Amino acid sequence: MQLPIILATLTCVLGISLGQLLFKKAALSMPASPGWYDWAFNGWLLVALVLYAVTTVGWVWVLRNAPLSLAYPFMGLAFIIVPLLARWWLGEAVTVQTLAGGALILAGVALAARSA
Repeated sequence: MQLPIILATLTCVLGISLGQLLFKKAALSMPASPGWYDWAFNGWLLVALVLYAVTTVGWVWVLRNAPLSLAYPFMGLAFIIVPLLARWWLGEAVTVQTLAGGALILAGVALAARSA
C-alpha cells in the first residue's frame, strides 16, 4: 500500500478506537434508567456517532484505493490502541495477556502489510 493510503487507514483505526472510548464515556454518563432525552442529548454519544460517521467515510475511501485483504488487518490495531487509551484516559487496567495479544496482532498486521 502507498503511504497516503496507510496513513488514511491508520487514521480510521485511531478514529474507531477513540470512538470506543467515547461510547464508554457515554455509557458511564447515563443514568440507571435512561429515557429518550438521556440518549438524544448525551454529548459523549453524539460526538462518538459523528466520529464514527466521519471514520466510515474515510474507510470507504481507503477501500476504494486498497484491497480489503490488505487494509482490514490494520483494524486489528484497535485491539491494542483501545486498551492503551482506556488505561490513559479512563484509568482501566491493562493486563500482560492484553499486551501479549497485542504483540501477536502487531506481528499479524506486519505480516499482512509485507505481503502487499
